[in-house]
Amino acid sequence: MIKLVYFIAAVSGGALASADLAEQQQSQADGSFIDNILEKLGADGGYDSSKAIDFSVLPGPFYNPELSLGVGISAIGLYQIDESDQVSQTSSLVINGFASINGSIGMTIDNRSFFKEDQWRLYIDADIADAPDVFYGVGYQQNHQDNNRVDFNHREFSLRPMLLGRVADSAFIGAGFDFSYAKASEIDPSQSEVDSSILESSSSAVGLTLQANYDTRDVVRNPYEGRLLQLDAGWYHPHIGSNDSFQTLSFNYSEYYRLGPRDSVLAWQYKSRFSYGDVPWHMLSTVGGGSALRGYTTGRYRDKQMMMSQIEYRWDLPRRHGLVFWLGAGAVAPTLDEFSSQEILPNAGFGYRFEVKSRVNLRLDMGFGDGESGFYFNVDEAF
Repeated sequence: MIKLVYFIAAVSGGALASADLAEQQQSQADGSFIDNILEKLGADGGYDSSKAIDFSVLPGPFYNPELSLGVGISAIGLYQIDESDQVSQTSSLVINGFASINGSIGMTIDNRSFFKEDQWRLYIDADIADAPDVFYGVGYQQNHQDNNRVDFNHREFSLRPMLLGRVADSAFIGAGFDFSYAKASEIDPSQSEVDSSILESSSSAVGLTLQANYDTRDVVRNPYEGRLLQLDAGWYHPHIGSNDSFQTLSFNYSEYYRLGPRDSVLAWQYKSRFSYGDVPWHMLSTVGGGSALRGYTTGRYRDKQMMMSQIEYRWDLPRRHGLVFWLGAGAVAPTLDEFSSQEILPNAGFGYRFEVKSRVNLRLDMGFGDGESGFYFNVDEAF
């Protein structure tokens, strides 16, 4: 009887083991099929230093309040300026193009160059777009009313280069400029009671910018650990080509903690932007979009001052996959004294990550705000 039990157990165990093995082999086969497709697109999770720029090109859908349903294409390129440089991080170039069913079309360029053994860093950001947009006035009281919506078509072009030099172990100081052109057309106030006359004139904002930061992040685009303290200041004046005279001051404090044996990360951020003077409508401080309080319409909440914070858990999974969950809150106000706890904008969401290149993630995020939501397709973490 005992021998019979041993025999049944052995046969059952063998069958279960065979089933597990078959399931594992099927999973590997499925994974290999998907990996083959991604590798053909260049999304192999690695970096080929023999190429001048090692590119991946990936398409993906998105839906968010400002652009509606659309398709985005992301080109992610990694490169080294000096192959003998063993200190600098790998440089990167990300080009995002998009088009949506409401007629939106545009492109963003995000370059991060590291050279001279990380003694110098060159950051270049550029945006060009022709897309429907919305305006809810200025300030929370106007912004929060759904019937204050003004629809218009927004053409924009912006260019923001910044050259940073190392001045201490983890400290950098840099200078650059900011050029931003905006033109509103087809303005439809409908039943809105807000003053939309400020949209009627095109605006060019040209400013000189300075930055000081303390940066211990292991990788700028996708940190697993480290800290960033960054202060930015901008001066915009007609003497250098700006239509209006105003100033901006921004502060960013981010922390990243690696959790467990894998590369899961707990990240949090406090960010603020303060503006003073005759600030044009497209240069006011805002929340919303793909980085700051995901789920809110970009530019719906705008005023001279903005503060926000968010905390995010980035759960690293096998085979280059990952999940994220976040909570956040923010507020806008005309002056620092007028921030109110009654006007806080809550935020929460979750997302999926896939590592297309070494330490470069494709991200799909679903964000929820106060009466709004949005689905975002992008590259790199939100912060």
